[in-house]
Amino acid sequence: MAELPLAPLKRILKRAGGERVSDDAVEALRDEVEDRALDLAKTARDYAKHADRKTVQREDVRAATRD
Repeated sequence: MAELPLAPLKRILKRAGGERVSDDAVEALRDEVEDRALDLAKTARDYAKHADRKTVQREDVRAATRD
């Protein structure tokens, strides 16, 4: 899968207080973020479909985050 670049995720881990961050940790975070984002996107798509729209809108994503 691997859609997200690793460098920004490494910066996030460091900003969260990690003085040193292993490559494995960055890859694990990427995998988890991508999995959660895909689930969220699917739920947002379902909200758009329920509203008889083909376009996923901000409101669909926000509603999906509340599930």
